[in-house]
Formats: sequence, structure tokens, C-alpha cells
Amino acid sequence: MPRQRHITTAAIATALAFAFAVPAGAATRITDPDYPRSLEAEGPVAVSWDDPAGFTEIRYSRDRFAAGRGNWVHDIAAYVATRAGKALGPGERLEVHITDIDRAGDYEYGARRADFVRVVRDVYPPRISLRYTLYDAGGQVADSGERRLTDPGFLSSGIGLPSSSDPLRHEKRLVDDWVRRDLQARGNVAARDD
Repeated sequence: MPRQRHITTAAIATALAFAFAVPAGAATRITDPDYPRSLEAEGPVAVSWDDPAGFTEIRYSRDRFAAGRGNWVHDIAAYVATRAGKALGPGERLEVHITDIDRAGDYEYGARRADFVRVVRDVYPPRISLRYTLYDAGGQVADSGERRLTDPGFLSSGIGLPSSSDPLRHEKRLVDDWVRRDLQARGNVAARDD
């Protein structure tokens, strides 16, 4: 009887060690049919996206299984909502629909390994395609359009990057540039006209 308790305790300890060693969201498959296709509605920015299985990041990846893991689509969408929300004026609303994502880097065969490892090189720049509609405080369309965000020099233009340990830092920089160019610049022009 004591031996069974020891095995059970060891099995539980192993399971707990594994549970804490696996990063949060690592088991999430963004290509699962139950994976959400939009953020929950809160705040002035609504963000939705196409089926990630059709995104360039997954369709053309050398390791589609690894490319489809994690919550990176949700994390990029949440960053869009946060950053764009800060650039809106009082009463303004923004709807953003992400149509494609190709993250910085690509999977290559690992050194002395048979599996793939994500490698970030300048030949794999980040790309995000989106559509947006901006509504003024009265509910009228103030601006809309489609944007294809990319930065071919993303490795040499590292000034102002979010945390260098953030795996989505290059994509977040694309979002920051878009918000600055299309949302904040519009506000600055309006402020000068007053």
C-alpha cells in the first residue's frame, strides 16, 4: 500500500512539474474551429480576424504545426485594440479586421536537430494586412481603408521596440507605426486646424 501512494505522489509531482514547465497558451491551436475570431467587445476598438489557417504565417510555414500553436493572433489583436484605443478622440470608435499575418522570421531546420526552429532574419519581415473603419463621435464614418503593414528593415530599425524578449515585438512595432501614421497623425492635423 505505501508503494502505491509513492507512485501516485510521484505521478502527481511529475504532472505538476510538466504543467508549470509548459508556457501558457502553448497547447492552444489557433486553427481549431472553436478558436475565437474576435476580441470580446469592450472599449472603443473592436478587433476581429479571418480564420488563421488561411494566414500566410501558417499556409506557407515550413512547420505548420508550430506556426499554429499559441495565442499570437489574439495577442496581436489585443495590442491593436490597446494601442489604437489610446489614439482615438472622445466618442470615436474603431473597427479593425485583420485579414492576414506573417510573423517576423520563419521555421528552418535546427542546427544538429531534425526539427524546425523559428529563425528571425531580414529576409522574413513581419507583415499584417487589415481593414479598418473609424467612426466619429456622432457615429458617422470618419475614415476607412485597407493597409498592408510591413517593415523590410525591421532588424536594423530597432529603436523604440517593445521588450526585446517579446516574441511579437516586430509585429507590435508594425501596429505602433500604423497607429502613429493613420490615427495619431489625423488627430494632430485636426488639432492644428482648430
